[in-house]
Amino acid sequence: MNENTLQGKWREIKGEIRKGWGKLTDDELEQTKGDMTAIGGLIQQRYGDSQDTYKDKLSDIYRRFEIKKDKAMEATKDKLRN
Repeated sequence: MNENTLQGKWREIKGEIRKGWGKLTDDELEQTKGDMTAIGGLIQQRYGDSQDTYKDKLSDIYRRFEIKKDKAMEATKDKLRN
């Protein structure tokens, strides 16, 4: 996967996070460099939510994009084989 694709996925992930927690800014999310623990800390600071409250939702967002990434990589491998 090239860097443009990875950056595009990160923008999608940030968008999903902002849908769930709109008080977080793009700059704050960029500073986390995608670290789920750091993003969780931001959520706790802004919303006062406990880890149990946000952890499952945040994990689900990452899991969905991980599945998309895996499918894209498999499709690319298949193309290269043929």
